[in-house]
Amino acid sequence: MSKLRGRIDFVVLAGVTLANPNGDPLNGNRPRVDNDGYGMISDVCIKRKIRDRIQDMGTPIFVQSEHRSNDGYRSLKERAANTMDLDKRKEAIIREAEEKYFDIRAFGQLFAFKGTELSVGIRGPVTIHQALSVSPVEIVSMQITKSVNSEDVKDGKKASDTMGLKHMVRFGLYVIKGSVSAQLAEKTGFSQEDAENLKEALRTLFENDASAARPDGSMEICQMYWWQHEAATPSVSVAAVHKSVRVTPLTDIPLRFEDYEVVYTPVGDVKAEIF
Repeated sequence: MSKLRGRIDFVVLAGVTLANPNGDPLNGNRPRVDNDGYGMISDVCIKRKIRDRIQDMGTPIFVQSEHRSNDGYRSLKERAANTMDLDKRKEAIIREAEEKYFDIRAFGQLFAFKGTELSVGIRGPVTIHQALSVSPVEIVSMQITKSVNSEDVKDGKKASDTMGLKHMVRFGLYVIKGSVSAQLAEKTGFSQEDAENLKEALRTLFENDASAARPDGSMEICQMYWWQHEAATPSVSVAAVHKSVRVTPLTDIPLRFEDYEVVYTPVGDVKAEIF
């Protein structure tokens, strides 16, 4: 695989319609919002979706969801013990882990398992911001019931229906920002081919991600900006590149992507690829 040419920056605009993009388990699984009512999607959630898309492409992933595991291992400790030689020197373990797994090359990984003396930390080149909606989001709550008993009912009596709540964002346009450090990519072996896979994963982030909380079509990538610099440390900062994409609501209550104006003003020598 070829060496990463230079730093990469990206901005992704994701639309959410009547869906829960990232529920908060400490708040009844309501969509995450900040104190001002702006919707949030955690960086951990975004990385999970990237891992799933990379896995769909047939590339090995170390941190697999249990329901998506394709190697039969049910924990990171079990996967590490069965796919790597953990008796090697620390440096050799790091090299083997980076060579085997895309997400370790990209995001890094901590190997520290209970009952072992192993303690290895890897810092990855890909960083993802927490996504924030452009406008405050309205959360819609719906009461739901379960009309079928999960277990047999004694004495022929029908148990009461189970009540619950389902929460969703009416509409939100979320901005996902991130970068790839060329210096750290060289250390982990994150290649130009890995960067192309990352680009495709972001472009198709919500493919095969449907659920009851996120029905097919309720989450979409509306627009994506990708900057491939030729220098490891370009003259223009990451913050300036990210700020070159400005999103402004055109109405008081935006209900679709078309209710926003998106303006891209190039900075520096590199223009964005727009998808």
